[in-house]
Amino acid sequence: MFESVLSNAGHSLTMLSAVECTGASLLLGLVIAACYYFTGRGTKNFCAALVVLPAMVQTVIMMVNGSLGTGIAIVGAFSLIRFRSLPGNSHDISCIFFAMVVGLANGMGYITYAVFITLFIGTAMLMLHFVPLPPKTEKRQELKITIYEDLDYTDIFNDLFEEYLVSFEQQSVKTVNMGSMYEIVYLIEQKDKAREKEMIDAIRCRNGNLTIVCRRMAAPSGQL
Repeated sequence: MFESVLSNAGHSLTMLSAVECTGASLLLGLVIAACYYFTGRGTKNFCAALVVLPAMVQTVIMMVNGSLGTGIAIVGAFSLIRFRSLPGNSHDISCIFFAMVVGLANGMGYITYAVFITLFIGTAMLMLHFVPLPPKTEKRQELKITIYEDLDYTDIFNDLFEEYLVSFEQQSVKTVNMGSMYEIVYLIEQKDKAREKEMIDAIRCRNGNLTIVCRRMAAPSGQL
């Protein structure tokens, strides 16, 4: 399992070893893409990227194997690449890293070990996907309040918050409506959800019946 198909003498690269490693990378990339597809909401383009990513990493590793100077140059070139796509979630990131690890193993010639980690981690991914977990309710909410510019927003609602909320934290303040109003965003946790309307009505009396938005916190993208 831990024996490389590449020659130990300078890690010489032959056509046969290159074909073996590249073929193994593509096949194992296909397995990784299948695991991602069945455990997430994969698009065709992302699954195709997971198929070829191990082969690309493996090719780079095989080309720089044994040459420190070339390896440093490749790392420097990769550092110039900027990914302009939106950040993925933790599942996407883990699958990308999974594909890179498999490509790294194949690039060093450890095909049997690459097959082992692909099957082992892929099986773990599938098992974890089908394990039922109880849903976790997010108690925190985002409260957005608009007030007139002549009101002091620093502690105008503190007495109401102490009555209705377990905790509150001011997140941001910005001017709206050509600077004639302030929009304040709080992170809150209510004592009793049944009193939400009562709380909003009390805030309306304080802010002159301007816009109030109370909503649950959105799940962060790339949550780990």
